[in-house]
Amino acid sequence: MIDINKLRAEPEKLKTGTQAKGIDSVVVEEALEADKKWRELTGKVEKLRAERNTINQELKNQRTEELKNKSVQLKRELKDLEPRLRETEEKLDEVLRQIPNPAANDVKVGKDERENEIIRKWGEPKKFPFAIEDHLVLGESLGIIDVERAGKVSGSRFGYFKGAAVQLEFALVQLAMKTLVEERFVPILTPVLIKKEMMGGMGYLEHSGEDDMYVLDKDGLVLVGTSEQSIGPMHAGEVLSANDLPIRYMGFSTCFRREAGSYGKDTRGILRVHQFDKVEMFSFAAPEKSDDEHEFLLNLEEEFFKALKIPYQVVKMCTGDLGVPAARKYDIEAWMPGQGKYREVTSTSTTTDFQARRLNIRYRDRGEMKFVHMLNGTAFAIGRTIIAILENYQQKDGSVVVPEVLQKYMGMKVIKRK
Repeated sequence: MIDINKLRAEPEKLKTGTQAKGIDSVVVEEALEADKKWRELTGKVEKLRAERNTINQELKNQRTEELKNKSVQLKRELKDLEPRLRETEEKLDEVLRQIPNPAANDVKVGKDERENEIIRKWGEPKKFPFAIEDHLVLGESLGIIDVERAGKVSGSRFGYFKGAAVQLEFALVQLAMKTLVEERFVPILTPVLIKKEMMGGMGYLEHSGEDDMYVLDKDGLVLVGTSEQSIGPMHAGEVLSANDLPIRYMGFSTCFRREAGSYGKDTRGILRVHQFDKVEMFSFAAPEKSDDEHEFLLNLEEEFFKALKIPYQVVKMCTGDLGVPAARKYDIEAWMPGQGKYREVTSTSTTTDFQARRLNIRYRDRGEMKFVHMLNGTAFAIGRTIIAILENYQQKDGSVVVPEVLQKYMGMKVIKRK
């Protein structure tokens, strides 16, 4: 949620920032109108309450008919105005939640992903002296990915991991855990179901965000699309200490997405599925340190793919591809030989104080209360990372070499055909 003081002081700037994210700036106008009504009603109610308190004090000394009538009149007026004030407060809160977090000043203004910026590349895509295969052909021939039986059991966009694919998954988890624990991340296993109001607090329900989620209306719960959505609300309503910041978590969970709007896209294999596992990084930071923390998360993501020796490029999102909560976002896209292009494997975002205001997460700094900044970043999206490994490490005989950094966790150097 944006700061109400920013709405009052910089409405035109907020309108521009809202439009840059592809959202109609009428939401800012609606918020300004709701705020105006709220302030008017608040002034009237506070004035009446003050008058009532004065009258009540005078009644203790002299119970005249005039004072009693005045007290009754004030009570009647407040009974009429106070419910209207509550309704206005609710309306103001509702429209404020429709305003997205403005992009940071260093983010390029653009309409969609076609205007994102490639800011650097690492590694050279390997040239194969034989006909390359995509991850599904490799996974099926190795007996480690089975989408046909998953389709029979669960429908489209699901897959079974078997044998070495499972070992690869947990090798990646162990690599992430070893690296991140050394960087003061606390490993946690998160709930995959969270309250709908907590998902709302994270800023993912507005502007059709719910369309991509599995919502259990009967229970008021939502399946997470990433463990960041259950890590962020952990400290909702809490006051943290400045001395404890940054607080870093490494979450591992299964994630669920409807993939609404992606009908017909990437249906082959396990690139775009309804269920997948992920290792997520999350940080609660002081505002003056949050930009450094964002670069730190991005650096960790790059180090992971350097360790795997998989070529990648870093992409900085333009305003139109940021989403509602993010002020800045980077993607890492790994080279996928089977597709002949780079594909997203990680992302890292700063939401500044946008989510913290909605969840009321503050910290005490020398007696002053401030909102924390909240940041997230993917360590490994397991399925997509396994795709990158299979396609980049395939051999002429159909086997796949295990990246050296994972061999000690796997207990093998090569995944061979059955």
